[in-house]
Amino acid sequence: MALADLLDAATRGVYPAPDGRLEVVPSPPGLADAVVAFTAHTVVAADVDPDAVAAQLPAGSLSAPLQPPFLTWLAGQLGSEAGNVDILLVAARGGASEVELVEVGDADHPRLRRARRYRSEVRIAEPAGGGGLVVVGRGLAGRHEVSIEVEPGRRGDGLGRSLAQAAPALVPEGEPLFAQVAPGNAASLRAFLAAGYRPLGAEVLFLKDQPIG
Repeated sequence: MALADLLDAATRGVYPAPDGRLEVVPSPPGLADAVVAFTAHTVVAADVDPDAVAAQLPAGSLSAPLQPPFLTWLAGQLGSEAGNVDILLVAARGGASEVELVEVGDADHPRLRRARRYRSEVRIAEPAGGGGLVVVGRGLAGRHEVSIEVEPGRRGDGLGRSLAQAAPALVPEGEPLFAQVAPGNAASLRAFLAAGYRPLGAEVLFLKDQPIG
């Protein structure tokens, strides 16, 4: 099964069996390969030899596919570098938002420039009253992804949650919206959870044809 199909099923609450397996699926369309870990089931989405992958992992270890030795080995096979280990979340379907987002032009912002390394069809919006940014685009396996930025003076007043809650309005109705959050970014994680996003697992990205710096 392709990674896009596995992700789509997970958004509907149909997860891979928690059987301790690691499976290798073809490299997905888009700018990155990935290791995606669901509960007791890990998927390597890259054009690598499954037997070579299995030889790198201790039998029965559920954590080894997200640990540095394996990620470093896989990066070498792909000619890339391993990105962060991120928590993967998906937005709740439907629901009202407390803020109105206004799409803006080609803004020059570090988060936007970074997004274009990982995503295509990138768009940026801000709340009508300012104070933050929402960036959406097509990322891993063609899925819609979102990131948010809250200005320092507005942090702690719930704007992050409101931006995350409003973000699904920027993608076609009925299509899932994914977010990747570093585990150490507790404020961002709280904002996405408060906005109704649901954890699916964890993942590491490997940019194709350009190392992650």
